[in-house]
Amino acid sequence: MQSKILLEEDEMPKRWYNVQADLPSPLDPPLHPATKKLVTPDDLRVIFPMELIRQEMSPQRYIDIPEEVREILTLWRPSPLYRAKRLEKALKTPAKIYYKYEGVSPPGSHKPNTAVAQAYYNMKEGIERIATETGAGQWGSALAFATSQFGLGCTVYMVRSSYAQKPYRKIMMQVWGAECIPSPSTKTNAGRTILEKYPETSGSLGIAISEAVEDAATHENTNYSLGSVLNHVCLHQTVVGLEAKEQLAMVDSYPDMVIGCVGGGSNFAGISFPFAGDKLTGRRKDVEIVAVEPAACPTLTKGIYTYDYGDVAGLTPLLKMYTLGHDFIPAAIHAGGLRYHGDSPLVSRFVHDGVMRAVAYNQNEVFEAAKLFAQTEGIIIAPETAHAVKAVVDEAMKCRQTGEEKVILFNNSGHGHFDLSAYDIYLQGRLEDYEYPTDLIRDSLARLPKVS
Repeated sequence: MQSKILLEEDEMPKRWYNVQADLPSPLDPPLHPATKKLVTPDDLRVIFPMELIRQEMSPQRYIDIPEEVREILTLWRPSPLYRAKRLEKALKTPAKIYYKYEGVSPPGSHKPNTAVAQAYYNMKEGIERIATETGAGQWGSALAFATSQFGLGCTVYMVRSSYAQKPYRKIMMQVWGAECIPSPSTKTNAGRTILEKYPETSGSLGIAISEAVEDAATHENTNYSLGSVLNHVCLHQTVVGLEAKEQLAMVDSYPDMVIGCVGGGSNFAGISFPFAGDKLTGRRKDVEIVAVEPAACPTLTKGIYTYDYGDVAGLTPLLKMYTLGHDFIPAAIHAGGLRYHGDSPLVSRFVHDGVMRAVAYNQNEVFEAAKLFAQTEGIIIAPETAHAVKAVVDEAMKCRQTGEEKVILFNNSGHGHFDLSAYDIYLQGRLEDYEYPTDLIRDSLARLPKVS
């Protein structure tokens, strides 16, 4: 059995898969943040190019990938699919473990799959600069890379805790020509308001989103770009799962279980949506799909499924999703990309409807799984990805107990080369497991917007 399964460059998907086409009923629509009425395309044109707005609301099952986008994606796509035979051996499991490795992209994660597409569509509409937020820096570095390919400016508001923890991702952004600003900052009204109230705050994705949206909305030459959550972002990431399906077919296999880590939901959607489509249409009803999140920010496992803002200041449309409350600020865990109060409306809908399920883990057990993966498969993975690996290990150990030869597929969404300070803290025994902050979340949920 081969350890690495490759596709040729011309076998890279030519179309994205839109899972909305296979929903039994449409998503609950986004609402205007001020009026609470249905959002219109004109409302969104202030910060998004029209083609992305069309993709956000499209009922089409497949959407063509522009040739200019595919040309850049071929720098690293199709990405390899690996059989984790050494991990299987260490666990003494009869399960077959496969992982799609997205760490081969120039920024080292899955994020440029959508960053390149978003930069392209903004360039086509004459936009000169894009503003965005980033948690751990994976998205910020991906958008900096993408905008450099199309000659656009880029401003990144990076969550303050990650700005301090992960300086090399900041440097990556700057090398690609982007401006990287710790958030909350004094450059926006949203940032100044937060700093006045919480001067020592570690920041959050919700705060950084508010700053980036305000930046875009107040500059005519600037649009906003989001690296997760939204439908069009999840759409662009489906190249991951589409390739994985083709690669598994080459060894006459199909997963019994698909696993991914979840912050906003983009890498999880990328690996899982093509398989969720099979489940929704009845082609493969038995596939189990598992979303993994941090116990310190347990959106899917402890949140409420309702309408909420995507940001702290309430500038973004209201989305129906699992949420911990838009002004909830999670603990400064090292998986910065998973510190988001909400989730993708599509992922949330699937969890709510039972198409997928969610689990949550603490930091130390996650890093223990990451260390095992590095010592067997050789790759030092990002703390975000390590959450998925922890779930894979648990499921493989269940197979060891039952004797089931399940096929487990997960998205190895990025390397951890710029997360070594977090590994250092773990190895020194100084990594803290944060308790689920019941009181803080209860207070935040009490301030949810009223939607009839």
